[in-house]
Amino acid sequence: MKIIPTKHLFHFSCLLVFCRLLLAELALAQNTTATATIPVSVGVVLDMDMWVGKLGLSCINMALQDFYSYHSNYTTRLVLNVRDSKGDVVGAAAAGLDLIKNIQVQAIIGTENSAQANFVIDLGNKAQVPIISFSATSPSLTSIRSPYFFRATQSDSSQVKAISAVVEAFGWREAVPIYIDNEFGEGVIPYLTDALEEINARVPYRSVISQKATDAEIEEELYKLMTMQTRVFIVHMTPELGSRVFEKAKEIGMMGEGYVWIITDGMTNVWSLVNRLDMDSMQGVLGVRTYIPKSKELDSFKVRWKGKFLQDNPSYVNTDLDIFGLWAYDATFALAMAVEKLGTTNFNFDVSNVHTNARTDLESFGVSQNGPKLIQLLSSARFRGLSGEFGFINGQLDSSVFQIINVNGNGERGVGFWTPKYGVVKKLDFRNATGYSTSKSNLGTIIWPSDSQVAPKGWEIPTNRKRLKIGGPVMNGFSEFVSVPPGKILNSIVTPSGYCIDVFNAVMEAMPYKVSYDFYAFEKPDGEMVGTYNDLIDQVFHGNYDAVVGDVSIVANRSSYVDFTLPFTESGVVMVVPIRKDPNKNAWVFLKPLTLDLWVTSGCFFVFIGFVIWVLEHRVNDNFRGPLLYHIGTSYWFSFATMTFSQRERVVSNLARFVVVIWCFVVLILTQSYTANLASLLTVQQLQPTVTDVNELLRKKENVGYHDGSFVQGIIQRLGFDSSKMKSFNSTDDLNELFTKGSANGGIAAAFDEIPYMKLFLAKYCNYISLEPTSKIDGFGFVFPKGSPLVADVLRAVLTVIEGDRMTQIEKAWFTKQTSCSDSSTSVSSSSLGLGSFWGLFLIAGVAAVLALIIFVSEFLYEHKDVLCNTEISVWDRILEMLKIFDDRDPNAHTFKETEIREGGHNHGVRIRGAKVPVEEPAEVPAEVPVEAPAEAPDDINGTASPEIEIHHANTNNS
Repeated sequence: MKIIPTKHLFHFSCLLVFCRLLLAELALAQNTTATATIPVSVGVVLDMDMWVGKLGLSCINMALQDFYSYHSNYTTRLVLNVRDSKGDVVGAAAAGLDLIKNIQVQAIIGTENSAQANFVIDLGNKAQVPIISFSATSPSLTSIRSPYFFRATQSDSSQVKAISAVVEAFGWREAVPIYIDNEFGEGVIPYLTDALEEINARVPYRSVISQKATDAEIEEELYKLMTMQTRVFIVHMTPELGSRVFEKAKEIGMMGEGYVWIITDGMTNVWSLVNRLDMDSMQGVLGVRTYIPKSKELDSFKVRWKGKFLQDNPSYVNTDLDIFGLWAYDATFALAMAVEKLGTTNFNFDVSNVHTNARTDLESFGVSQNGPKLIQLLSSARFRGLSGEFGFINGQLDSSVFQIINVNGNGERGVGFWTPKYGVVKKLDFRNATGYSTSKSNLGTIIWPSDSQVAPKGWEIPTNRKRLKIGGPVMNGFSEFVSVPPGKILNSIVTPSGYCIDVFNAVMEAMPYKVSYDFYAFEKPDGEMVGTYNDLIDQVFHGNYDAVVGDVSIVANRSSYVDFTLPFTESGVVMVVPIRKDPNKNAWVFLKPLTLDLWVTSGCFFVFIGFVIWVLEHRVNDNFRGPLLYHIGTSYWFSFATMTFSQRERVVSNLARFVVVIWCFVVLILTQSYTANLASLLTVQQLQPTVTDVNELLRKKENVGYHDGSFVQGIIQRLGFDSSKMKSFNSTDDLNELFTKGSANGGIAAAFDEIPYMKLFLAKYCNYISLEPTSKIDGFGFVFPKGSPLVADVLRAVLTVIEGDRMTQIEKAWFTKQTSCSDSSTSVSSSSLGLGSFWGLFLIAGVAAVLALIIFVSEFLYEHKDVLCNTEISVWDRILEMLKIFDDRDPNAHTFKETEIREGGHNHGVRIRGAKVPVEEPAEVPAEVPVEAPAEAPDDINGTASPEIEIHHANTNNS
């Protein structure tokens, strides 16, 4: 076999390569000749010195290469006209004007930020040229409402729901935004504040840091944040400034345990701009960023892009593709697709309305003829791009899924996701999803600052901040509640005393951490209170006091702008009136134990029960027979005698016995209650309130008293009292003096105030009594600013003190009775017993009696139905016949049956109470049988000798 020299093989290979290249050129020339392409000018305005500008232009170029490689048969070709904005608003505006006026571009991709976009959008709207931005994220651009503006990026406002969901998941009640002082930073703050307010989280402070701030200025602002209670911070700024802020925060100790830092996608979407050294300062930080679904196309593109980018920009070493590059790529794809669908070869501007003598360039450019149709095609574009599903809704990119990340080590890791429909989820698997959720259990393990795995509570009392400033009222009376030493001036530290002060000190001791505070008197130099209690509470609302401690009532209108703790006193407004001895101890006092309605009802029932017993016993019992007056007397004697259980008449029918048993039970309870109440009336000192009802005061036009400066005045006015009938008091002595004068002499007949004040008054003065509350309130409570993080712990501490012995000790120390007054609750006579206490018993007795009557009448009518059904006589005659039968004895009653002695047995002759019972003659016997004559009856057979029952035996001969 002949071996070909290597030299010849090399020449042959070169010849083959040359031939292939020649054929490819010929084929390309033929294809170009066959299908002519139409160039379409498109402008690109970017800052070519910045990362986003370089990244965006690189992705735009690769997008056009890929698009026309996939669609080589398309007739249009986008031609890029790149302009450098130099990072300046004016430069961006000049570049946009040049592209529209001189190049007559059909669309502009850019600008880089929101400030530059504002003016360029106006130019595009006037020239009908679509402006497509893949990096201007400020929500303020949405308000421009230009149909020619397309935002191919997520608005900053789209992430605020995800951030608020994280805040809600951990129950943080306050958060402080830290943002850059420009349009990018300010644009999202209103949306973020609204989102936090929707979950009842406050924004107590907004920290604004300039892009050009020095390290000293950043440090000063962070120290200010350290003095606040809030420990949740939301950072929205550029990566450059954000890295400096976190570096300083770490230096001064704000990246330690207990702190919460959340960064927006302004930093998380461009992690490649944060170097590894800066990442060390951000350990434990949470963040949200737009989620990019994984795909093979994306992985392939990342490899190709990185090689090309490093080739074009060798100074960038550690560079990664971010979401802005993907949006630039997809936006270019959408534009190229829309331009191809235009189906036109005329891409010129209409300059018919251009003024030739225009004095400025803004008046001398034409209008794109394809603009209206092009924006329609862009709006309808829908496809799956490298960034995921891509499409515009009202010129805005469709809402996206956000990933929640946690910075640890040299990078970040995902701990969950947020979606507009399902909220916080651990995985994007919605098969078992039940609805929107913000549960922290849906998040993975989070490593917080200082490598802690315990979620911070979001606030704490700073050790380096000023002590809590506690305001207190100044009272002329009722010093037992709050007493301030005299001679102090407004806003000076005081050492008050009193019941409310002791309770507050006890609550602070029960707190889970130490709280330092000082008391300040809300008073004038002359010792008077500066204003009302509402004015004092306003000081908390305006931030002059951190809290208010005193006899401050919890009222609805106050709770709308401050927070109250749980009440630590009894609640309610009561009426206090003088008491007098009962004048009713007289000869008729025996009637007082029962009310009139109970007396009348009892009497009616005695009559009714007597009637029922007579009906049931009349036919079977001789005791209830006889003349009419005898009937009536016996029946009602029997009924009323049950009060003392002295009735001698026997009842023989079962129905009557049933009624009597139940009636005796009712009478027993009634008599025992009467006896007990009468004994109380005769033995216990009886005290009666001079007034028992507010309506009585109004009817008599009496004067009433109220605590000066209290909201009780409004309650009294709502009850209907005239202002001229209302007298104020400031102390217990003032109140007693008003009562002593009396309403006729300029005093009062009753006083209204809260229970704690009146308990103190009653402990000092004996001759008064409090009646039922006239209004419901929640008692005294401590006042804190709305949304204060202290409130939750103070609530628990108040419960601890109230349920313990400490509260009892404090009450004994301040409210021990100062006189030997007997307890008014036992001195006041009990009211007469009314029907309301016994109507159940009467109901039972009445039902039993009526039921017995029904049964008796039913049996009687059934037994004599032959009379009722006799149609030969009239109805009236039948009724009279039935009444006659009822009036007669019942021959079948066992009480009237006679006992006989028949032949072959014992025959009994019976005498009952002197009445001779006829005895049936013995049966006739045959003549041949001798019959012995009966013995002669004793003399008392006619009932003249003995009333007792006598039984005579007749002996017969038995054969």
